Amino acid sequence: MELNLDITQEPKVKLEEEVLYDTLIIGGGPAGLNTALYAKRKGMKVGIITERLGGQVMDTSMVENYLGYESMTGEGLVNKFISHVQNLQVPILKEVRVEKLSKEGELHKVHLNNGEVYQSRTLVLATGSKPRKLGIPGEQEFSGKGVAYCAICDGPFFEGLDVVIAGGGNTAVESALDLAKIATKVDLVHRSQFRADQVLVDQLKNYDNIHIHLDTQMEEILGEAMVTGIKVLDKNTGEQRIMNTNGIFVEIGYLPNSDAFQDYVEVNDRKEIIVDGYGRTNVKGVFAAGDITTIPYKQIITSAGDGAKVALAVNDYLNTHAKIEAPQQVVAK
Repeated sequence: MELNLDITQEPKVKLEEEVLYDTLIIGGGPAGLNTALYAKRKGMKVGIITERLGGQVMDTSMVENYLGYESMTGEGLVNKFISHVQNLQVPILKEVRVEKLSKEGELHKVHLNNGEVYQSRTLVLATGSKPRKLGIPGEQEFSGKGVAYCAICDGPFFEGLDVVIAGGGNTAVESALDLAKIATKVDLVHRSQFRADQVLVDQLKNYDNIHIHLDTQMEEILGEAMVTGIKVLDKNTGEQRIMNTNGIFVEIGYLPNSDAFQDYVEVNDRKEIIVDGYGRTNVKGVFAAGDITTIPYKQIITSAGDGAKVALAVNDYLNTHAKIEAPQQVVAK
């Protein structure tokens, strides 16, 4: 039975501008929430700042690969995470956006879009990522109704059905290979040529139920209550046609939610925050966890685990550095 927690309710404890925190966590998804859980249990003064409590998991229809829960809605799983953290009296400031980060000596300051400024000895950046969209008619309308963005997460729901994979990189090809084991037919559609590693592309020929459509542009997603097909354009012939399908997996990459941090910490060419094995960034006292980072395999359980690891790393950092005192004027806007 799922927990019906009202995540719109105001937390019992609130974030305060006058307080110097041991760590402030920016992001309220699995990575951020589990960081808070572990940090609080280590005795840290901790708070969460998030634009959307629950993160991307809130958009997941069903989760069947999180250990301990055979099947649960994304919202139901997130509610359990939030309840656990709220029971530890962790202050959560939600529905606000971070405009920028700054430093004052060894202190890190978080500037919000509402003008408030919070400060901490350490920061954990855990704002996750969002899937790249096709940007075509029908995509938003049928999201969760046949349109999905994670073959690992949602693939089992399409066992014995026909599916389309949109994309031509490694993730798209790997998704096609995985789905070919359970789906009746897999149509791999890409607007140009493969960008995936040749060793992966070569494996496609081992599956008779995988059909490749290169130089093919997806123009519209069709359906009624659920997806029934896609309209595509053959860029070589100019021919438009309808491909019937039960589901569409958009596997064209993810966009890290790192815009507010790119002037503060180092990112790679995909705008992921570069971290070491302990979640440390190139800035002293600033850590990052989950999908926003360079860690591979962006999954709910790996993000939650990454949050635990980073919280322990933050604790070690605070234990081995001289205690940072707040300046006399603690709030500066």
